[in-house]
Amino acid sequence: MSRALPRSATTVALLADIPSTGHVGEAGARRFAMRGEGIGERSAAFVAFARAETNAGRKVVALYPAWRSSDAERAVNFARGAMRTDHIAGIGVDLSPLALSLVADQLAYLAPYLPPGMVAALCDELPRHLLAGAWLKTVSGLSTIPTSMRQHVGSYAPTVSFLAYCAPTRQVGRMRPADVAGDLPFRPVQPVQLLCSTPDPGITGVFDDHLPQAVQPVATRTLPAQPLGPAYWGTTRYVEFVALSAHPQALAYAASSIRASSCSWCGEPVSARYCPFCSANAARASARPPTPRPAPGHGGPHGAPRPPGGAPPSSPGPAHPPPAGPGHAREHPPPPPTDGPEGPSFPGPAPRPETPRTYSR
Repeated sequence: MSRALPRSATTVALLADIPSTGHVGEAGARRFAMRGEGIGERSAAFVAFARAETNAGRKVVALYPAWRSSDAERAVNFARGAMRTDHIAGIGVDLSPLALSLVADQLAYLAPYLPPGMVAALCDELPRHLLAGAWLKTVSGLSTIPTSMRQHVGSYAPTVSFLAYCAPTRQVGRMRPADVAGDLPFRPVQPVQLLCSTPDPGITGVFDDHLPQAVQPVATRTLPAQPLGPAYWGTTRYVEFVALSAHPQALAYAASSIRASSCSWCGEPVSARYCPFCSANAARASARPPTPRPAPGHGGPHGAPRPPGGAPPSSPGPAHPPPAGPGHAREHPPPPPTDGPEGPSFPGPAPRPETPRTYSR
């Protein structure tokens, strides 16, 4: 019978050609571009990696884009079958490449402080705390987000453009400059950082004039275009973006809003109906980890420790993760991120998010 592994025994992998945003520094997910002539060649690197991780006593949470899942699913199945183990979980995430890259790295940052089942559960929870999407000149080739016939026809008008969102909701609407701020489906808690990328820097004028003013970020980072961006958005005329909270407890809020149940077979805390590792029902009593409080002297980005001397970092960084639950005392503090402004700390217990499970104000 399978057993749940100790806390911090989790490795996060991303099975797609999706480079890192660098947002959490060195604590990023292990990436496998899945290139090669046949499925065996495309899967070989991940299978070897998964074998080494499981032999070392770690579970693997393997993310892949749900809209390009075939090769990744087969690679996960190859690894599970070759090692006859249920310690490898394949999880499809329906996000754009830039948003998926960020979520994978956030999970890798949190992985040393949470049980494997909680890391897997955060694959669904973290996107609910992001505003992610793209400005599009046309939606005629967009197939990953539902669009209407009217929107397809409008794509041929020379002055029409669109805002498409993949998180926290999936929707497409015509961009009307006066309505951008009022039509945002979600506002991350201030301070906000904005990440954006485009394969064509010459078309960013409309985006630059309206969306940043609606989101009001304290910092904006322009990143290289994601290789799979045109495949997801159906065009090369787009500006992809992700807005996230740089609050010191942003990731702690996300983790504390998960309501988990113990898997009836392997004992992992899971939030889905079926365990992502062994596929058994999560039938035991539900549990929710306590909301962490900021530790004294830890006012850095998302609760990460300040650098020596108390000087604040330069741009937003990752969150300080919450405790995994009773009986799991943290042995070592998390590694300090490479960048991030100092954010405010709460004087008392952090407020819990209300329905829907976000902490926007």
